[in-house]
Amino acid sequence: MDLNLIPNIKHTDSGNFFLLAGPCAIESEEMAMEICEKVQKITDKLEIPFIFKGSFRKANRSRIDSFSGIGDIKALEILKKVGEKFNVPTVTDIHESSDAALAAKYVDVLQIPAFLVRQTNLVVAAAKTGKVVNLKKGQFMSPDAMKHAVQKVKDSGSDKAWITDRGTMFGYQDMIVDFRGIPEMQKYAPTILDITHSLQQPNQPGGVTGGKPELIETIAKAGIVVGVDGIFIETHPDPANAKSDGANMLNLDHLEDLLTKLVAIRKTINKF
Repeated sequence: MDLNLIPNIKHTDSGNFFLLAGPCAIESEEMAMEICEKVQKITDKLEIPFIFKGSFRKANRSRIDSFSGIGDIKALEILKKVGEKFNVPTVTDIHESSDAALAAKYVDVLQIPAFLVRQTNLVVAAAKTGKVVNLKKGQFMSPDAMKHAVQKVKDSGSDKAWITDRGTMFGYQDMIVDFRGIPEMQKYAPTILDITHSLQQPNQPGGVTGGKPELIETIAKAGIVVGVDGIFIETHPDPANAKSDGANMLNLDHLEDLLTKLVAIRKTINKF
């Protein structure tokens, strides 16, 4: 799919991967603005196509008392404000069929969470909005099985589908990335590697997902070498105090150094 079909996206002719980045969840307008401003400055400097990410609601929580959001409309309005202020496209998760038409009024890309990617009605509803649909590969699915999720989007009258790999379950409490899956999924749609969620350690006894953020650079470099079309990184100025997924998010202060290294790798790969 041509990235230029997404409103306000820049640097599409740079030869770089594209980037979906932002906080796990929209915590406040101030926080979202701070993160987007910094990421935009970095991506403009490095000529990386950038889409701001933020979940307006977190429906998949380990415990009922886990943070789930600040209110659907409030969060969606913040996403819209961020997009308009910084002139960048935006992406958010949806969890129910009714979310698709609602979120489509505010964002440019609708993301289907990994646990829900087999939910036909949800995928069809997203596709029928005309927005790009980012299909996150289920932790329980093979790369080849994602062709069926992409076909659901096509059968709904849209060719605007992406696939995002976010790791595969390894036992009960760990994730691994099988890099053989990247070229397999690229047969069906542009493919993104979700760096931070691939390092999750779910199902912890305390009911809060853990992670291995020290391996973010390792996974990211490997993904660029393999040739992913885009990367997905959740980032926050203070991951230890983030309200969701702080255990595997990248500190915002470390993003520029990482992306600089990844761009250098991509330029080298492009020579071959």
